[in-house]
Amino acid sequence: MTVPAVVADDLSLAYSRRPATRPAVDGVSLTIPRGGILALLGEAGAGKSTFARALSGQIGRGVRGAPVITGGSLTVLGHEVRGMSRRTRDELTLRVGYLPQDAGSELVPWFTVGENIAEPIYSRDRRFDRLEAGELVAALVDEVRLPLSVMEKFPHELSRGQRQRVALAKSLILEPQLLVADDPTMGVDVLVRGPILDVVADVQRERGFSVLVIGHDLRELRAITDRVAVLQDGALVGLGQVDSVLARPLHPYVRELAALTRRPLHSA
Repeated sequence: MTVPAVVADDLSLAYSRRPATRPAVDGVSLTIPRGGILALLGEAGAGKSTFARALSGQIGRGVRGAPVITGGSLTVLGHEVRGMSRRTRDELTLRVGYLPQDAGSELVPWFTVGENIAEPIYSRDRRFDRLEAGELVAALVDEVRLPLSVMEKFPHELSRGQRQRVALAKSLILEPQLLVADDPTMGVDVLVRGPILDVVADVQRERGFSVLVIGHDLRELRAITDRVAVLQDGALVGLGQVDSVLARPLHPYVRELAALTRRPLHSA
């Protein structure tokens, strides 16, 4: 039996262990199967980014400003996260690609695109063969639908949407088994959002990794997955196949999502 990529069981996350601290994620249970894509939606402050950080290994002692598990359990790629040693956490982060919000703006401005994408390789092994690294970078640049000529350019020479694709390639350079994409279309022109999500889906189909993709527009996300989890105030208020969740909304926020999906995409 294949072990799921992610299993959250009654998971609660907070930024302090003090009893009076309100959890950012409160009693969430969900599973992401190997090779599956789960969309995670919710309003600002719902706990989406906190959950994403936990999955990507940014959790617990030794990580500044990171959330801690205050209840339940979280298993990522077969590893129990609660009580995980620093060494195991470091190993796990090599198997999880993390694409934070507006990651394209966080590229190193004095590195070329190729150097930015290759940076995680050399952070791990400074003596890694440069020819092999160049081939890996070129393959990913092609997969995210950018011309190979961008490898010699600098981030400021690219559009915001192109920089976001570069950041996606960087998050995948170590060939992770799980990609955590925290609102990958944030701040990107509305006409470019769909193509960026299409790239995520295409690369996922080619490479077979699992994905948690956070977003704010279910109409866009349902083009790449039919499974959705909905958070509100840290609690899970919807989970399952998109059509089933929307057809039987059990929470006012989910009812709002259902109404929104009936509007034309990109309407004012």
